[in-house]
Amino acid sequence: MNHSANINHDAVLRARVALLGSGKPSVRERVAAYRVLVQVSPLAYLPLLSAALWKYSRYEFAHQPEIALALRAESVAAARRMCALEPGWSDLLVTALTHHRELLILMDRREEELRAVEEELTRVASGER
Repeated sequence: MNHSANINHDAVLRARVALLGSGKPSVRERVAAYRVLVQVSPLAYLPLLSAALWKYSRYEFAHQPEIALALRAESVAAARRMCALEPGWSDLLVTALTHHRELLILMDRREEELRAVEEELTRVASGER
């Protein structure tokens, strides 16, 4: 099956135009564009998506911690995908997990949830997979 058959080429073009336009796109616009472009070029856009999701959670949803937490979880998922494709990108995953852990602590989340993130963080930081 042809991979490009599942890609909305108009959406890809709109995402590229949004990023390359004359003005700097907002973090919300960058997240939307990166979500589309990850489908076409994951190695190029997963790191950008992971970082943009953290910024989006922090700047746009600081007052809505549940949404911010979901965005940070998506950031971790993007970083995990990047590490699976390119194992040398563990720093990206460590950063995403650290930001996720930070919000879990601020939200006083369940101990098991926090412990799971801390265990993964320890594994990744020590070079284990």
